[in-house]
Amino acid sequence: MLGFPLGVLFANGFEWVAHKYVLHGVPKHGQPRYSPFPKNMRSHWAHHKEVRLASFHDHAYEEGIKNWRTRNEVASLLVLTGATTLVAPVAPFFTLGTYYGAARYFYVHRKAHLDPEWGRQHVPWHYDHHMNKSQDANWCVTRPWFDYLMGTRVMASSAWAESNPLGWSLPGFLEKPLNRWSRRLFPSVYAMSQEEGIHG
Repeated sequence: MLGFPLGVLFANGFEWVAHKYVLHGVPKHGQPRYSPFPKNMRSHWAHHKEVRLASFHDHAYEEGIKNWRTRNEVASLLVLTGATTLVAPVAPFFTLGTYYGAARYFYVHRKAHLDPEWGRQHVPWHYDHHMNKSQDANWCVTRPWFDYLMGTRVMASSAWAESNPLGWSLPGFLEKPLNRWSRRLFPSVYAMSQEEGIHG
């Protein structure tokens, strides 16, 4: 049973890595960004342009799989879950966790960009990814876990940000000590939030 949360955690880490290095590509001095999957990178930057111009909305999700960008996203998620299926015989719960992570990714990403106000309220880390001054931060979509771990969570406004690093609604008696612990463990996130996290 421990495999399921490990699969969800793995999916969140994979979101971070794929978003940063595949979908955005690695900047190279004097050259275009490099991605091992350039079609995915083109699709993602087209998504960024649409979202930036339309106040976080993306019409591609209204068109469904008729739109090449939506098809590309769905196909990528199916390839990834197909890869984790290979370990199902020895780690079935881990595999189910990755399935859940992929399904949640598509659901959250789609809903956020069809309903921008919902997105700003429920996934403020992803709203910040698109609408912040720098779009090269806030790599997670479903939960902000790896952005905290890797020091890449940049908040535009503490008033709009998630109330704790888990990105879950928690009672105050749990949230307050969690946030104190988080500030001690991830000071760079909070420093960056104060210095750089400004919508522009």
